Formats: sequence, C-alpha cells, structure tokens
Amino acid sequence: MHNPPRILAVDDVAENLEIVFVRLQAHGYEIITAADGEEGLARAREQKPDLILLDIMMPKLDGISVLRELKHDESLGFIPVILLTAKADRADVVAGLDAGADDYLTKPFDQSALVARVRSMLRIKALHDLVQDQAEKLAEQTKELAAFNATLEARVSEQVGEIQRMSRLKRFLSPQIADVVAASGDAQSLLESHRREVTVLFCDLRGFTAFTETAEPEEVMRVLNDYHEALGELIDRYEATLERFAGDGMLILFNDPLPCDKHTERAVRMALDMQATIKAHASVWRKRGHELGFGIGIALGFATLGRIGFSRRFDYSAVGSVTNLASRLCDEAKSGQIIIQTRAFHAVEGLFEARELEPMTLKGFRRPVEAFEILGAMKQEEKSAEA
Repeated sequence: MHNPPRILAVDDVAENLEIVFVRLQAHGYEIITAADGEEGLARAREQKPDLILLDIMMPKLDGISVLRELKHDESLGFIPVILLTAKADRADVVAGLDAGADDYLTKPFDQSALVARVRSMLRIKALHDLVQDQAEKLAEQTKELAAFNATLEARVSEQVGEIQRMSRLKRFLSPQIADVVAASGDAQSLLESHRREVTVLFCDLRGFTAFTETAEPEEVMRVLNDYHEALGELIDRYEATLERFAGDGMLILFNDPLPCDKHTERAVRMALDMQATIKAHASVWRKRGHELGFGIGIALGFATLGRIGFSRRFDYSAVGSVTNLASRLCDEAKSGQIIIQTRAFHAVEGLFEARELEPMTLKGFRRPVEAFEILGAMKQEEKSAEA
C-alpha cells in the first residue's frame, strides 16, 4: 500500500472529478484521475492505485467493462473498487457487484459518505496487503526452512556417516589414532593395502583352555571382560592398533596405520605394563580358584596391511611372517615372560634388561629363531654407565 494511499478516480464528467479530487486530497490522499474507461484502465495498470472510484456510464469503455478487465488482470492484485453511478437502478448495482465491485455510491453522492466509504475500503486494502505480505514472508520462510532442512539432513547424514566411520575405526584403532585418521579426511587411502615395517605384539593367557573346561560360562565371560578391559586401556594409552582378538589371544600392531617413532620401544613398554596389570588381576582370579598366567611375544618386520572383508563387515589386518613369529614366540613364553625376537631387541637394546635365550625351533620357520627375554626397563644409572 502506498503512503499516502493512492486513489484513482475515473469519470467522464470533469466537475465530478474535481469534487472527488478536492475532497479526498484534503484528507491527505494522493489522487490521480482519468476521463474515460480506456484511460482509467491504462492508469490503473501504470499507477497500481490502492483504491479505484469508477463511474459506470462512460464513453469508449463503460465502468462494468473496465471492472471486468481489472479483475481479470493478475498483475493488478487486489484493488478495491467503488462504483459511482448517477442512477439508482438496481440492475446497474447488481451488474457492478457481480463484475467484482466492492461497494457503490449513487450520484450525487454525499461527500461525508464518500470519505467514509473510501476509509473503509482502504482499511480492507491495508489488511489484504498485510495478509499478502505475511503470506509472501511465510512462503519465503518455508522455502528457507526447506533449504535449511535439506542442509540439515545432509549434515546429519554426513555426521552419521562420520560416526559410523569413527565407530568402525575405533574397533581396531586406539581413539587417538582413530581421531587423527578421521580428521585427515583420507581414511580410505590410509586403510588401503600397503607394506610397512611394524612391531607386532601377541599375548594370551596361560591355562585358559583348562579354565574354560572347568569354569561356568558366566565366569569365563567375566574373566575375559576383565582381561580385555584392562589390556584395552593400555592399547589406547600406547596408541597401538588392535589387529584382532580371539578369546584370550590379542594381536597388536605398532607403526600402522599411522607411522610412529620408536614403535618397538612402545611395544616393549606396553608389554611390561600389560604384565604388571595382568599380574594384579591374576591374584584376584586366583582367589576365585582360577590359575591363569600371561605370556607375550614381540617381533619386528615388514607386513602387508589393509582393510579386508566385505560390504557389511570390514576388519583391518596384517599379513606376513612377522605376525606369525610374534604368535609363535608368545606360544613359547611361560607365564610372566616377554619373549622378543633378536632383531626387535636390537632396536631397543640399552633401554631394557634382557637375557638371551637358546635358539628356538618354531612351527612354520625353517631355521631356529634367536630371541631374548625382557626382564624389565633398565634403570637410569645403568643407562648412564653404558653410555
């Protein structure tokens, strides 16, 4: 709606236009005029008035015809029309109202009635414009909301995918490494098949098979849960990769999928912490009548690593003799022993106390394997003396 309201008066009698112009302008309205129906229709399309005062009896194009044209023109929107007729003929009034007029005045009209009708129609026009404006805003907000919802759905889908990806990663990676892999945005390439030098740690419980044969299944699960929970915390702390676990056996990798410095040293230090942790748990198990020990094997070498599986289930796996060697060394370890392959020991020599073992004949290896037993971390003064 214009400010001030714009009123178009259409009449072929100049005196009538003058009366309307003077009277309504005095009330602060903007008045535009037209002398016949054709001019009135043109001015309406050009000026888009807020109200039209339309005479019925005019040359060229009568008021009823003008009214029909106005109401069929979608570009004009809603413009109230008050018919001005010199006749009190009911047929003119009915025809005008049927054509779309909103009100009528019979000439000669009372000027006070004219002003009152104008105010009434302008209030209706203002309310109509307000509703239209609100409808347009609502439509725009609906459109924005739809776009926001689409964006939100995409974000939620992306976040769900990220959560699922993180969940898959954390099944075999420590949380720290999983976060780094996820943050890199290149988890796919990191988990693709590749070859790398890794330190492999294999550990399991001693006497576990005999324990499962005599203990109730619930007690077996209880011990396994304690065992996995205790070692899982250490795996996360040392940022290792849990390649697999089956029952009491665990195969743990260092230096993959993300490279890390001093990975063999990390493996040995974690092995010592594991040994101390399980020793504490074993004393509790012993009180419940379970004699369980713990052995560890460590090896250093190259392996092929990557994601294996199918669409519904993927795991991260290492393939190579180094994993078999760590497993065989673990088999040879007695309860409380950490056996480390000679090559791996030389990578940490001077950091840990150790004793050399007799060469071992291991299944799957043609030559005897040389190894050491890790006894503990070397004390600071011993390190200084050796230096």
